[in-house]
Amino acid sequence: MKKNIYNILLLGGIAMAMVGCDVNDWNDHLDGFEGDPAVSDMQALEYTFTAADYSNLAANSANVAKAAELDLANELKTVGSKGYFTDKITAKDFIPAFLSDPDFAYFSLSDGSAIKITYNVAGNLPEEIPGIEAAGTYKLSESDYMDIWGSNEDFVEAFAPSKVPAKFINDVLDNAGEVGEEGAYMLVQYNTTNQEPIFSTVEPEPTPAFPLSDVIGSVALDDVVEINGVITAICQRGYILTDNSGSILIYYGSAFVPDDWEIGNCVTISGTISSYGKGFQIDGTTATASVVDNMAYTYPAPKVLTGADFDAMVTRTTDELATYCKFDCTVAISGNYYNFKIDGAETAQGSIYQGTAAQKAVFADGQAATVCGYFVSISSGKFANFVITSVNGTPVSKRGASTRKAAADVPTTVEYALYQYTGSAWKAVTNVDVVNPADYKSMGQSYNNLSSATDAAYYLPRYLAGKHPYAKEGDSKIVCYYLYSGGKTSIVADNYKFDGTVWVLDNGVVTETAQFVRNKGAWMYDPNVTITLPAGKSQPLSTLYYQACTDWVWANVDQKMGVTEKGKGYVTSYGNNEYYCGTSAYQGNVDIRPAKAKEQYPEGYEGMTDDEITQLMKDRFTKEVLPGALATLHPEAAPIDGLDVLYTINFAVYTGSTSEYTVVYKVVGKGQFEFVSCTWDAPAE
Repeated sequence: MKKNIYNILLLGGIAMAMVGCDVNDWNDHLDGFEGDPAVSDMQALEYTFTAADYSNLAANSANVAKAAELDLANELKTVGSKGYFTDKITAKDFIPAFLSDPDFAYFSLSDGSAIKITYNVAGNLPEEIPGIEAAGTYKLSESDYMDIWGSNEDFVEAFAPSKVPAKFINDVLDNAGEVGEEGAYMLVQYNTTNQEPIFSTVEPEPTPAFPLSDVIGSVALDDVVEINGVITAICQRGYILTDNSGSILIYYGSAFVPDDWEIGNCVTISGTISSYGKGFQIDGTTATASVVDNMAYTYPAPKVLTGADFDAMVTRTTDELATYCKFDCTVAISGNYYNFKIDGAETAQGSIYQGTAAQKAVFADGQAATVCGYFVSISSGKFANFVITSVNGTPVSKRGASTRKAAADVPTTVEYALYQYTGSAWKAVTNVDVVNPADYKSMGQSYNNLSSATDAAYYLPRYLAGKHPYAKEGDSKIVCYYLYSGGKTSIVADNYKFDGTVWVLDNGVVTETAQFVRNKGAWMYDPNVTITLPAGKSQPLSTLYYQACTDWVWANVDQKMGVTEKGKGYVTSYGNNEYYCGTSAYQGNVDIRPAKAKEQYPEGYEGMTDDEITQLMKDRFTKEVLPGALATLHPEAAPIDGLDVLYTINFAVYTGSTSEYTVVYKVVGKGQFEFVSCTWDAPAE
């Protein structure tokens, strides 16, 4: 037995079922069934997109492929991060694939289902925004500053009055191999100083060597320790700290910024020993740590691992310190997982532990590689995890300098600047405001980012007011900033407009509603609406529509004729039915009996035959009254370029017995309905 679960949602407090096609026709022709399926979850719903829906829609594989084919990958990402559709990534083109995605709440609905979805659309969105939000990032390195100053001795890691960024950034990015497509953006981080450094030929006074501790080698769980160590490896979530007696992972989690640390940094740290995956570590977020110096570091001879060693490592039962190792492997990449297959290992594999993007970039799937790094933990009973230091002899993390370069230190400030590739060179973007580290600090932020959309809405108008004190009403500005959300930091760009008093977010976002229907296993955009008005008393949907018809007759016919009391014109004294065209909210039908029409308002039908009265009431219902009621009940209905938007109404007629008919209207304007056809006009067979 077929079981249809059909949810009828409220429209103005009255339940209504609205679908774009005949649901029974669809169910009768489902692929793969001899007849009706045993159970069908067919529903008509109204749904409003959430922030998670936009994000998941942008990550949907079918949508990603479609956007890539249309060269709209950046625009799709913007939809996911901002929570609105655009004129390029439209709801009708990109919602259908998502509706079958398990990330969507109603992905399991059956054929014949219809969902009216309310979503956000951004109009007049500046074209620069998707490109800016897809910008790459680049942080100038020590070697970049050496090139800028033309010396590996007399230089500072900063731009200065004699070395301005605009003159050098293009060469820096070119030398780093950062050549993008025309129009691509890059957010560049560098240091600046207002002082011109004075270099000296006098050798600086030697500084005492940093004394490494002998603590790590004897730690135990929950020990509170103070360590003097040197950073010997870096990953996405922390670093390996080494003293004279051993090495340990200092774990910071997602707050860690790998580019802020270097191999050779001398660190003093006070913290508590913990463990994870049978590996000792220290929680860097609760420890007290500071970089006090920099030193050259030479790695010891690594422990060379065999397949048997790997099998033994992943079965250990005690917490251990990080061990510096070397092994040959075949790289196996699957999504974000970078694993190492080891000859001779029966079950065990190696895995990169929280690799940075730069570290992952050195690997290729199927590549034969020799890897050096620190074995820090095990996972899933088969993976030995490594913080890597080199691949095929090439270091994978930046080393700090061990000598002083300038005779006098100069104070420096970290700054961000946006550059765009013209097709031949990188040029500074001057018409976009970039929020800088000093700005984040003045906003009271702990990190160089805003931590929520609420923060952005509060701080950015104030930021712009300070940045542009003489703005005029109507001025617009794009603001580029870092936003931490969903466990990651992203580049975000917003457009603001000055209203004469304050800066207001101006991405032109409005809400729209569109219908999507499921047919033959696939969802499709369907602006057409089918409404079935059941015959009989106490039918909520029929009551709603026929009462709207009766009210239209009272306002547009009776009252305009001068009738001031119901019952004296076409509308009866009960006020719930009329005989201008015969609609009855009480009976739930259209009563076109000529005798009843003449009984209610004889003057209106004087001298007419029964056939003439019947035809007149039919014409009035389909061409005057029902279109007027639809305009009242569906003011949101609007035409769509290149597509006929049709409203199909199934209704019941009473002439002594009940018959069913269908009338079709075309939406020709906002809330305007033009008669197309009615089945009672069909010639008799």
